[in-house]
Amino acid sequence: QVQLVESGGGLVQAGGSLRLSCAASGRTLRRVTMGWFRQVPGNDREFVAGRTWIGGSLWYADSVKGRFTISADNAKNTLYLQMNSLKPEDTAVYYCALSPKYTSPVRADEYNYWGQGTQVTVSS
Repeated sequence: QVQLVESGGGLVQAGGSLRLSCAASGRTLRRVTMGWFRQVPGNDREFVAGRTWIGGSLWYADSVKGRFTISADNAKNTLYLQMNSLKPEDTAVYYCALSPKYTSPVRADEYNYWGQGTQVTVSS
């Protein structure tokens, strides 16, 4: 069983930075797709960024392009999301997700495993 544990959320002022981490355990990460989503109360989960674990194909939502960077450390089985130039509208609970196949990273229903989420709050 795959387990995903996010960390790194917090409170930051607009223009600041945070780095989220997602530690994966329970399977070897090879032909998988991993992604970051975010959700605010009352809204659907929104795609933020995604990548294939091997090969490193990357995808970003238009709203975060140029500000956020998704990366991975194979040795640590850890996915990262570096968030720079944060805006109040980035405030949300951020989730890490894993699909055990190469797939479209933008659809939440393509992912089988989810972390518990970490809160990111950006003050104006």
